Amino acid sequence: MDMIKIGRFIANKRKENDLTQMQLAEKLNITDRAISKWECGRAMPDSSIMLDLCEILKISVNELLCGEELEMNDYNKQAELNLIEMKRQKEEADKRLLSMEIVVVVIGVLFLLSLLSISIFINIDTWLRVLLIVLGFVVFLVACFFGIRIEQKAGYYECECCHHRYIPTYKQVLLSQHLNRTRYMKCPKCGKKSWQKKVLSSDDK
Repeated sequence: MDMIKIGRFIANKRKENDLTQMQLAEKLNITDRAISKWECGRAMPDSSIMLDLCEILKISVNELLCGEELEMNDYNKQAELNLIEMKRQKEEADKRLLSMEIVVVVIGVLFLLSLLSISIFINIDTWLRVLLIVLGFVVFLVACFFGIRIEQKAGYYECECCHHRYIPTYKQVLLSQHLNRTRYMKCPKCGKKSWQKKVLSSDDK
């Protein structure tokens, strides 16, 4: 998606509807700085307010995502292209999140090992040694929490039995047996337990 083009389109439509950035922001319960970022092409409207924005500007979501007004004969084709583009962007964002998961967990492990090494090999007071060990484990557990949260949210898990793809709850991911990013969980569709692989696409096979 061309964010510069979309930003200019939002600005033009705002002016056509005789709205200032401040007035539009008030209607959407956001700051005028957010409107400015959209119109400069530095950010996109959040999905939670996209419908309200389109209603105020008297445009469709497809027109917003295209950054231009659409004729009826182009509408369906452009809708499909927008859906494909949004799916591609989500998959890329999920890839980045899964890479971040590795970084977060590795940092937690290194932090824990560093503090354990200091507490074991350096002659320090007992209270300080205990404090370093506790701090190391706390940071490690926090890193694991965020790592599991990222893994749960990014992409989908695919049932080995019916190939249904879904996003499990945090509790399911946390309590399941796992080998790397493959987890033994119950599928919400067929109800069977199986080793389910992490995938990025939501398309059922």
